[in-house]
Amino acid sequence: MNSSPSASSLKDLGIGPELATHFFKPIDRSAPPSPTKRHTKITVVGAGNVGMAIAQTILTQDLVDVLSLVDANPDKLRAGSDLCIVTAGARQIPGESRLGLLQRNLSMFRSIVPELARRSPDSILMVVSNPVDVLTYVAWKLSGFPSNRVIGSGTNLDSSRFRFLIADHLEVNAQDVQAYMVGEHGDSSVALWSSISVGGVPILSFFEKPEIEYEKELLDKIRKAVVDSAYEVIRLKGYTSWAIGYSVASLARSILRDQRRIHPISLLAKGFHGIGEDKEVFLSLPAQLGRSGVLGVTSVHLTEEEMGKLRHSAETLWEAQKQLGI
Repeated sequence: MNSSPSASSLKDLGIGPELATHFFKPIDRSAPPSPTKRHTKITVVGAGNVGMAIAQTILTQDLVDVLSLVDANPDKLRAGSDLCIVTAGARQIPGESRLGLLQRNLSMFRSIVPELARRSPDSILMVVSNPVDVLTYVAWKLSGFPSNRVIGSGTNLDSSRFRFLIADHLEVNAQDVQAYMVGEHGDSSVALWSSISVGGVPILSFFEKPEIEYEKELLDKIRKAVVDSAYEVIRLKGYTSWAIGYSVASLARSILRDQRRIHPISLLAKGFHGIGEDKEVFLSLPAQLGRSGVLGVTSVHLTEEEMGKLRHSAETLWEAQKQLGI
């Protein structure tokens, strides 16, 4: 049995580049190749179910030239990534809240994030590990990156599920529904009822005044179904993976291809919608994403009720962050 280490390239086998000359004829009087060999690179930290689902989805959608997977061995962290996606963390136990994961994941981030920042100082850092909002704050503090280059997956997936359930209720295609969930990715999330539209028409215009209260109650049930859906998947399957894999791939596409699409993602929210400037809290708001990360936060209209719920969500996360001592 051959115990020698496996080769990862022809160079490892002692075969030089002259082999290629037998396959291709050079173009006459061609210009020399560009000295710049720019490849787009993504590093996924954490090769568990979520990390592997994200990696596979990114590969199948041809979003990147180089994909690096890092799990338990910190020596495999390499430099020069354009986007670093952190999925590493303890698995959520059935019945455990996302915030309950916090202390179990904090020490792991202390060893991961500073090394990522050192080896990929110009990258965008995306956190997927739960509780995603608080851990995105942790990643921002530990990395020293500007806030526009540190984001969390936030309520991007929640909002997709929200749109699907609304579309199912109204018997329309989900692509024709615009609806966001904001705030915490968790129990205190806020459904932006007032900004829901179908085919560009505000949903409020569909109903007479007496019907609105009934629909609001129904939509609140839909919001709760979205929040509970992840818990239900964890209860039945033990973990979530493929849905978040596709959701994160959509964020990666918007960033790396500079698409400037709007996604509800976890970002530094102080100063927005009445959240105090003294509260460095990360939570989800609809934001435009591009090659430099967060390009801007959408000036979406919130009712007084929605603003109150958003501030409550911010307070919930702020109290959790204060316990960290970072």
